[in-house]
Amino acid sequence: MKYPIQRTYGSFREKRERLKKQKPPVNRRIAVPSFFTLMNLFSGFLAIISIADGNLFWGAWLIAIAGMFDVMDGLMARLANATSDFGIELDSLSDMVSFGVAPGFLIYTFSLHELGILGIIISAIPPLCGAVRLARFNVNARLSPTSDHFIGLPIPAQAIIIGSFFLTFRNELDLFTGFEQGINSVLIPVVIVISFLMVSTIKFDKIPRFDRKSIKENRGKLGLLLLYLVLILTLKEYGLMAVFTIFIFKGLIIGAIHYFGDYEEEGDEVFQDFS
Repeated sequence: MKYPIQRTYGSFREKRERLKKQKPPVNRRIAVPSFFTLMNLFSGFLAIISIADGNLFWGAWLIAIAGMFDVMDGLMARLANATSDFGIELDSLSDMVSFGVAPGFLIYTFSLHELGILGIIISAIPPLCGAVRLARFNVNARLSPTSDHFIGLPIPAQAIIIGSFFLTFRNELDLFTGFEQGINSVLIPVVIVISFLMVSTIKFDKIPRFDRKSIKENRGKLGLLLLYLVLILTLKEYGLMAVFTIFIFKGLIIGAIHYFGDYEEEGDEVFQDFS
């Protein structure tokens, strides 16, 4: 005969053992990519502090450094076979700070504060569109984890374009004296366009895996990545601006080719139906 307390303890122990069996195994290798993800977040945090202290130059470069850590965490996750839902969520939270809030704060502090409420609204567009972009990415990453492209402009690319725009033109404000709103007359369209590209359905290339099969299949992409790296190392902020401008136009051109190619195929099918 079992006393009530024994029955309760026994059922509790059985339940605990059952939960242990149901608990998914922990992949300890996620610690490696997670470290780089947290460095991404830390760099974004330092960028915000630098901008708040008036050091916009280092703030912009810290956004670019956060982008480097973002690339590294993805590479480490694939090399260590340590992709996980935890990593996806942590990466998106970090990206929101480093590539959403920090760039918005940068452009507001740089020049958009001169426009009052309108400047606040324009500065808020990158983080708002970035949040939508990241939420969609998290869903797509679960539905199609092996996809070789991004849907919409990646949020780090948007952030680095904003940072490189500041770095390139921060000492060249005289170039914009002919515009009614000065540099804001150019900055505002740039911000709106790249924010729209984030939430668009245009396909942009992912960095390929560094295994034998991927290297053979993506030699052109890897060669282009090497060219990008050389441009950034030699031209610095001008290289950053050039690289990500090429990246965007490449995506737009390929997207236009695919769009009009599909449109022509649909038109041919319709024509055949009536023939």
